[in-house]
Amino acid sequence: MDRFLTLEPVRATEYAALASARWIGRGDEKAADAAAVAAMRAALNTMPIDGTVVIGEGERDEAPMLYIGEKVGLGGTSVDIALDPLEGTTLTAQGNFNAMTVIALAPQGGFLAAPDVYMEKLAAGPDVPAEALSLNNSLSTNLHNVADAKGVPLQDLVVCLLNRPRHAEQIAQVRALGCRIILIQDGDVSAVIATAQPESSIDVYIGTGGAPEGVLAAAALSCLGGTIQGRLLFRNDDEKQRAVRWGVKDFDRVYSLRDLVPSDDVMFAATGVTDGPLLTGVKRIAGGVRTHSIIMRSKTGTVRRLTTDHNTLRKAELLRHHEAG
Repeated sequence: MDRFLTLEPVRATEYAALASARWIGRGDEKAADAAAVAAMRAALNTMPIDGTVVIGEGERDEAPMLYIGEKVGLGGTSVDIALDPLEGTTLTAQGNFNAMTVIALAPQGGFLAAPDVYMEKLAAGPDVPAEALSLNNSLSTNLHNVADAKGVPLQDLVVCLLNRPRHAEQIAQVRALGCRIILIQDGDVSAVIATAQPESSIDVYIGTGGAPEGVLAAAALSCLGGTIQGRLLFRNDDEKQRAVRWGVKDFDRVYSLRDLVPSDDVMFAATGVTDGPLLTGVKRIAGGVRTHSIIMRSKTGTVRRLTTDHNTLRKAELLRHHEAG
């Protein structure tokens, strides 16, 4: 991908964050998500790319915009796009922590075309070798291996999981081993990223969440370093049939980081909507608002943190002008 594209992804996440932030705490998940989707799509359509959405809002019959297969951009460099216009719709609607907007770009074929089903995930930061973790291991073995790799007692490990009834058994096992736990309500992309951020204190992420989010999390780890494994989980035959349509042949396959993100040139960007450990949320300032973003590229290993002040009236005018043709 061309180097000049480096800052392009964050423009899309900023616009989506600005739009969805107007719905913080207003109790309307659908409105918050719709605002983010429309803004991100408008921003993408101002960019010099020939983009194809491969991880998005659903298939054509399920989502009017940013659906899987939609073409975006003004034309130019061919890229595949993985995105979540608002990771944490419930968090935004309830005014809770850790909502953000997310996008990743890669050359064509750079992302696994993941069906919209559940995925069992296991992730850790760059100080844990990939061979130390396996979804085929017991939870106890994996956590002992992480502790050995980090050179710390098992009781010092911090394990992150989504706070869901389906994780009750894993939570009980982690507690029985003496590890500490951080339970989150939503936002497992940021939780996986946190394993590669020393200041987060999270050592390992485990649990079941969306498969598309697993690809986005892997895109971030491909830039930061770290390891992730995923295995698709199916609740019924309909989900298996949907996976087959996306090319899945082995229902029990364990996907490595390289399987999830085959490309060695990935650009990843995220902008905070509400405050979280990775990013500060949208803040009102005189004359506009301030956003905080992270931009990464796997090819160069560069991680940039960006604070941007936006004149919101001017931004809205530019988007209206573009949408009018």
